[in-house]
Amino acid sequence: MTDNDFNAAGTSARREHERRTAKDDQRRKDEWGPFAGVVKALTPEKQSTKAWSSGAAGEAAVGARLDGLASESIRVMHDRRIPGSRANIDHFVVTPGGVWVIDTKRYVGPAPQKQVEGGIIRPRVELLTVKGRDKTALVDGVLKQVGHVRDAVGEVPVFGVLCFVDAEWGLLADAFTVKGVHVVWPKKLAKMIVKTADAGIDVAGVADVVARRFVRA
Repeated sequence: MTDNDFNAAGTSARREHERRTAKDDQRRKDEWGPFAGVVKALTPEKQSTKAWSSGAAGEAAVGARLDGLASESIRVMHDRRIPGSRANIDHFVVTPGGVWVIDTKRYVGPAPQKQVEGGIIRPRVELLTVKGRDKTALVDGVLKQVGHVRDAVGEVPVFGVLCFVDAEWGLLADAFTVKGVHVVWPKKLAKMIVKTADAGIDVAGVADVVARRFVRA
């Protein structure tokens, strides 16, 4: 069953997009007065504003895939606030095998890749690259989220995930891990979740702990 009656996937990102859009509209109105509408029609949306709309669409796509898994033994939650922070966790899935903490990213273009440096003389370092750029900070962000969740659920297994929407994975592509965080696409993520070995987790009890600790954003 799902716990998203009031917060569908991407809700907070859509709210932030609306807030930024209103702020941009007011700025144009202050600067251009009656011509603000014309200026808006001729000016591309600011990338920093557009990113929130794109992110919301990505979260909604992943959320729909996860909602399709929901049952008495799989609980799905979206858009939950990290205590003491303005940050949020995009999706939670609680199964008999553990808790999945999922961060959605929408990137159009080549699929993300894993790069390994060192390992003989220097320490082995795992990196995540997207379009040739080092995006390992995304992995570190998920690890922080996983840490917050482990603090809440104790010995329950917690799996961190970066789910990329709209990337060009290709027919032979496969998921991989960077620093223990799974890097996947929506369909692959759903398959991984349902195939997780049963660890005897009290799904209802753990989901209740998660819902109370991480309130709707």
